[in-house]
Amino acid sequence: MSKVYEDTKFLMKKYGITANKKLGQNFLIDENVIDTIVNTSEISSDDLVIEIGPGLGTLTQKLLQKAGKVIAIELDERMISILKDRFFIYHNFEIINEDVLKVDLNKLIKENKEQLGLKRTKIVANLPYYITTPIIMKLLEEKLNIESITVMIQKEVADRLTAIPGGKNSGAITYTVYYYATSEEVLTVPNNSFIPEPEVESEVIKLNLRKEPVIKVKDEKKFFSLIKSAFMQRRKTLLNAIGNSGLNTTKEQMEQILKELDIDTKVRGEALTIDQFAKISEKL
Repeated sequence: MSKVYEDTKFLMKKYGITANKKLGQNFLIDENVIDTIVNTSEISSDDLVIEIGPGLGTLTQKLLQKAGKVIAIELDERMISILKDRFFIYHNFEIINEDVLKVDLNKLIKENKEQLGLKRTKIVANLPYYITTPIIMKLLEEKLNIESITVMIQKEVADRLTAIPGGKNSGAITYTVYYYATSEEVLTVPNNSFIPEPEVESEVIKLNLRKEPVIKVKDEKKFFSLIKSAFMQRRKTLLNAIGNSGLNTTKEQMEQILKELDIDTKVRGEALTIDQFAKISEKL
């Protein structure tokens, strides 16, 4: 048995902890996976690291050894005392007992970088699967001053996040990720790397934030609303999906736009490139 496995079992027994299914907790016990996450995130003493959902702190320990500072955001109150006990000797550690979706990350990053003179901010996490998409969307849409996001998530979601827009695994979030970042799949993680074992495979992915979005659009809100509408009813053609959306356009107007852009009027949203969505949104 690995040291990480033994440490995890010890902590669970000492503190009377079992994984909280509602919070999507699965404790990572594979040392190689932990090392891969840390190495992929390329952390140095110049970096502020925000870890989302540290749990028992298995990944946290490695991050603290490399980062200028680690801020762990943990919703489960049971984990707070464990993390405080484990890492009280580290002066570069801070815990926030809060739902990450409610945290003002822009303010948190700005204050810590200014105060400590750190150069970059990186997000590193073993994300709860049930809330992966809202967290990724928050990290991207709030236009945070971050360099990269290295996370372990459900493989099926990872395939969607790292797909090329217009490819077979495309979803609305595929276009959002591609707009803001480049992406790569790093490592597939088997179920037996966790306690308890999840029912699905996991994947480590890395998103590197672009300095500028991949394309320029006049109205981001309209652009993303169009994409979202197209995928709300993904089996329908774009014309039919848009007809039922909240966008201020008719089916006839949309048909005219598609003809002007030389796009098949029977096309489904999932077959469009990000550039085509941009051109359609410009004409709406």
